[in-house]
Amino acid sequence: MVRRFSGFFMSASAYLKSIYRTHTCDELRATDAGSTATISGWVLRKRDHGGVVFVDLRDNYGQTQVVFNEAGRSTIQDVRVESVIKVTGKVMKRDGGMVNSKIPTGEIEVHCENLEVLTTSEVLPFQVAEDDKAPEPTRLTYRFLDLRREKVHENILLRSAVIKRIRELMHGMNFTEFQTPILTSSSPEGARDFLVPSRFHPGKFFALPQAPQQFKQLLMVAGFDRYFQIAPCFRDEDPRADRSPGEFYQLDMEMSFVEQEDVFKVGEELLANLFSSFAKEPVTQVPFPRIPYDEALRTFGSDKPDLRNPLRIADVTASFAECSFQVFQKVIKDSGGIFAISMPVMTAPARKYFDDTIELFTKWSGQGLAYLIYEEGGWRGSIQKFVGPAEQAKLIDQLKLQPGQVVFLGAGKPSKILPHLGKLRTKLGEDFNLLTSGYHFCWVTDFPMYEYDEDLKQVVFSHNPFSMPQGGLEALQKMDPLAIKAFQYDIVCNGYELSSGAVRNHQPEIMYKAFEIAGYSKDQVDDKFGGMIKAFKFGAPPHGGMAPGIDRIVMLLAQESAIRDVIAFPMAQSVEDLLMGAPSTPSEKALKEVHIRVVMPEIPAKAQGE
Repeated sequence: MVRRFSGFFMSASAYLKSIYRTHTCDELRATDAGSTATISGWVLRKRDHGGVVFVDLRDNYGQTQVVFNEAGRSTIQDVRVESVIKVTGKVMKRDGGMVNSKIPTGEIEVHCENLEVLTTSEVLPFQVAEDDKAPEPTRLTYRFLDLRREKVHENILLRSAVIKRIRELMHGMNFTEFQTPILTSSSPEGARDFLVPSRFHPGKFFALPQAPQQFKQLLMVAGFDRYFQIAPCFRDEDPRADRSPGEFYQLDMEMSFVEQEDVFKVGEELLANLFSSFAKEPVTQVPFPRIPYDEALRTFGSDKPDLRNPLRIADVTASFAECSFQVFQKVIKDSGGIFAISMPVMTAPARKYFDDTIELFTKWSGQGLAYLIYEEGGWRGSIQKFVGPAEQAKLIDQLKLQPGQVVFLGAGKPSKILPHLGKLRTKLGEDFNLLTSGYHFCWVTDFPMYEYDEDLKQVVFSHNPFSMPQGGLEALQKMDPLAIKAFQYDIVCNGYELSSGAVRNHQPEIMYKAFEIAGYSKDQVDDKFGGMIKAFKFGAPPHGGMAPGIDRIVMLLAQESAIRDVIAFPMAQSVEDLLMGAPSTPSEKALKEVHIRVVMPEIPAKAQGE
């Protein structure tokens, strides 16, 4: 077992010695040969070689091979793997051909002189030493066993090391660590709250914080200048591979007397240094590229662009303005556009690949996808007969095509078709191994302040409601709300949003107007955000901040695809803690104390019959 982060722990000679060990399982070296050592840990593997039993003994720090010739041999033969044992024995050098260069202790082995079985293990529900592809519910039900697996164990140690490094960097930039309340009031952060009933105030509820947004701004008003916190946040959201259901941790930060550029400098210094501390692949040099939100959608089909992918989306509407293809003509007439993704020079894939890709794209979007292949002898593809010499020449010129390139074409309203072309861009990049290595950062800037909610039939906040609108009060009074941009920004890395942030709205009159546009009356604002509004009336500095997600940072550094693999005790996709049995049914007494009566939803008659 190779522990990449063992350097973050004090050596055994300082704090780890006890009656159970003189050394940890990664500490003994060839220079210790001839000495007597005591080590304790879990039996990772056993190999019985006819009279000699070899055991790989594992603890938090690594592993050591133990040899049982006579002492303890008959006992160890009956001990199951994952039992905990204590071994005292002579440290011996391994023969040259038996050296294991994959582990730090690979030059030695401990020959047992005394064995003590500390605790025994029952039959395992899945293998720990090897990945036997146990299903997720089983892994999470026995998460304490899953955490013994080398990769998962390393991920959790990495998480600790990352948080330690974050604190070092933040203190180095003159930030002070604070703790903010967990029981608080509801806040419009864009997700459902987790509510906690109050025993002292019948009918009223606390909310678990979706983020410490108001408190960190209040700390700026209180004059603390630079705040940070490794903050737990709670949102009743649906699970995804890159989002833990229920709770997550973020590096919450806020700073006073800053403009957007000042926040960018802090964010870049933090993340460039943090990733460089752990990553073995290249990290984007500062300053990070800055991509306005509208440009990100036009070019990448996403506000979370993966810059490892060289493919770009191009607007080729003008090239098809006079083509004979009626589908394109209708889209252009209806104020839509034609958009292209051109592949690098390559051997065109088989026809089945195109058919399968078109079928998948239609499932995503409900619309068709066309393709053209530019070759030395001419063109071929699904709409080749509709593309005349004029269109061909324009495409070659606009896309700088070379023979051997494939062009995918989608048509529709930009807001509808571009996100699906963004997904296609991701698929093509992965299918043809186009992604470059490394951690590619960028800022996405100038988010819209508002959007139109089709269900509510009204204008709503599109991002953080406490952001300063670009243009201030005048913009709110005179501009179309859907045209107003905010001083809001995201940091994106390899297609993942790592952080959202904003320069804050710190002036009461601007805040009242901003919320008025989103349908809030002055009284509602005072009721929901009275503490912050009141504070702003007593002198508030210009301030701004951001909140990088700890879980996603560690997931990227650990090169995992699922966030649960970097969280010690994650919930299952069913939004349950299978280990602890949560959520659970409270007793009638507990419900009565908080003045709650449970009314279960009615089950439709059809479902009952099923």
